[in-house]
Amino acid sequence: MKVAVVGATGLVGGEMLKVLAERNFPVTELIPVASENRSGRKSSLRVSNLK
Repeated sequence: MKVAVVGATGLVGGEMLKVLAERNFPVTELIPVASENRSGRKSSLRVSNLK
């Protein structure tokens, strides 16, 4: 399943990414979306269930 998380570098978006990983949500492609002023920032989250 293709999943986009809007606001991925913010507090809520970061929490959403964490929940997806904790629940082993069946993600085939993760698309983190952030505003231009956050562009280039990296997240330490690792989604291990990407297929």
